[in-house]
Amino acid sequence: MTNPARKIEITPVAMYLEQQSDPAAGRFAFAYTIEIANHGPEPVQLLSRHWYITDAHGEVEEVEGPGVVGLQPTIKPGEAFRYSSGAIIETETGTMHGSYRMAAAGGELFDAPIPMFLLAPPNTIH
Repeated sequence: MTNPARKIEITPVAMYLEQQSDPAAGRFAFAYTIEIANHGPEPVQLLSRHWYITDAHGEVEEVEGPGVVGLQPTIKPGEAFRYSSGAIIETETGTMHGSYRMAAAGGELFDAPIPMFLLAPPNTIH
């Protein structure tokens, strides 16, 4: 069988939440939406998440836990699962990346990498 991780496409999009941020207090809030598409031949289930959230000072917050937004979705071949969540960092810019622990229909466990994406207010990075 081919490596199932190569058949999972993860697309992150982040957005700055100005109304929930307080720059003077070192609070920068971001929402992000993740789409997980299954381009493989069999269903896969998302079991857990492992995030690295890094601020502009290089401080890293590691977040691990079951599922995403309280769910452990099964994604059928040719389908995608989309969810939104959020992160708060202490600097104006930062990054997020990580992986999802997935289970193939045959029981094989694998990690699907989440590509690094930028957390930044509009027009901050040119």
